Amino acid sequence: MIGTIINIITVVIGSILGTTIGNRLNEKVRSTIISGLGLFTLGYGIISFSKSNNSLIPLGGLIIGVILGEWWHLEEGIYKLGQVVRDLSSKFIKSESNKLFVEGFVTASLLFCVGPMAILGSIQDGLTGDYSMLAIKAILDGFASMAFASTMGIGVIFSAIIVLLYQGGISLFAGVMSEVFTESMITEMTAVGGIILIGISFSSLLTIKKIRIGSFLPALITTPIIVWILTKFAINF
Repeated sequence: MIGTIINIITVVIGSILGTTIGNRLNEKVRSTIISGLGLFTLGYGIISFSKSNNSLIPLGGLIIGVILGEWWHLEEGIYKLGQVVRDLSSKFIKSESNKLFVEGFVTASLLFCVGPMAILGSIQDGLTGDYSMLAIKAILDGFASMAFASTMGIGVIFSAIIVLLYQGGISLFAGVMSEVFTESMITEMTAVGGIILIGISFSSLLTIKKIRIGSFLPALITTPIIVWILTKFAINF
């Protein structure tokens, strides 16, 4: 839960700064910082992948996971979820000021929660207590909340509640499941998570190439299953 708490703090601080001094923020400085964080995320993803005991396992998990993700249309599902939440919230808000408040709250909540880094980081935090990935996400969310709050107002700050419920819930569930996951499962899941992080850095932070990262998420499940099957049949890896 430490990673989630750090994330909440950065969102709150970013929102406060955004509503007070956000309009004075230099766009070039903000863009360069995001690029720096993208390079750091790329390096972190490479380090995570290098921990694999057998690179064929995360490769297999990734291929099967992507096939499932595309079959289930996860990428489109993520965007549809955002549209549904926005449409539902707009029905209950009448005044323009309230609409802006809700727009900031919903937009920020979706950005901070509906993404691979939120899921992967929360699982890693819950399973191993390693919150470094969520700490990286927290810095990114801090800058994003500053930008959102400067245009959408204080509603952005309340997205911290959703971050707490969403990421905290995943971490707690992962903690309960920690008895099921072996060290080898966690190692290979971390490795495939590193590949996903590399994809995030290329797609969202460095904007080198658009990648359908949402379709990669099932790999976080298929990879440990592959490890379990190999262990079950006593196949060395």
